[in-house]
Amino acid sequence: MAAESAADGLAPGARRAGALARFLDGDLFYSFRRSPVTIAAAAVTLLLVLGAVLAPLIAPHNPFDLASLNLLDSLDPPAWETGGSWTYILGTDDQGRDILSAILYGMRLSLLVGFVAVLLALAVGVSLGLLAGVAGGWIDTVVMRICDILLSFPAILIAILIDGVARSLLPHDQQDQIAFSVVVLAVTVLPAVQFARTVRGSTLVERNKEYVQAAQIIGVHPVLIAVRHVLPNAMGPVLVIATINLALAIINEATLSFLGLGLPLTRPSLGTLIRVGQNYLFSGEWWMLLFPSLALAALALAVNLLGDWLRDALNPKLR
Repeated sequence: MAAESAADGLAPGARRAGALARFLDGDLFYSFRRSPVTIAAAAVTLLLVLGAVLAPLIAPHNPFDLASLNLLDSLDPPAWETGGSWTYILGTDDQGRDILSAILYGMRLSLLVGFVAVLLALAVGVSLGLLAGVAGGWIDTVVMRICDILLSFPAILIAILIDGVARSLLPHDQQDQIAFSVVVLAVTVLPAVQFARTVRGSTLVERNKEYVQAAQIIGVHPVLIAVRHVLPNAMGPVLVIATINLALAIINEATLSFLGLGLPLTRPSLGTLIRVGQNYLFSGEWWMLLFPSLALAALALAVNLLGDWLRDALNPKLR
């Protein structure tokens, strides 16, 4: 009995170790370690995400602390340029903010918008896709026609429309306070449609299989069938779409901010930094535009490469 109790006590740890061993020996990890491009993309993504998350700890300055800003330090070039200072390694902007610190804090906002938008789109899109696929009939028709209508417009046009409507309905003094929520909503619509269409297609395929019919025969509730049996079989494509749409959400937010419709200047994202830097490009302050643009391009490219790898790794036809 004591031996059995000890075995039971070790069982959870043994199960975790077994799951880790199966993952390390699985096709997914094998595909990952065999692709140098994917490893480099994962390293860049991890570095940028850690830099954004740890911005309050590793950033040389706090660009949002107005009391610490000095206009006399504005438009300083990078440290290696004539007139530069190692206090501001990548130079400063027109308000005296350190470019490196502004990039870290701005990337934090951009990533937050991307992650929240993808999670919201995931919740809404998966729910609508399961509902349309399981219920069928007029519910399926209505949901899919709405998706078709939304897909006929470019993502950035829908984002601009939502942002414009929100700004016209809200008082001017409240727009900056809820700018984050408006931007998240604006970049969520199209990813939610893609999730809904993908999950709906997988649901139509899975609901006619024997294991689903067996669950229906024994009286399992349709909601439990959809969540426990149908949804897990659709998670592969959903993960791929989520990864790719994370990069798209960051780019769409940057586009809105570049157009002056995104986050306020007091809490700039990468798009806002690029918009401000573009105004000073032809006057010689190239660093204000170059470094935020490189950060945005590196982040979007790395996440897209991970999404492409995940799409191929989860495709059984390519194994």
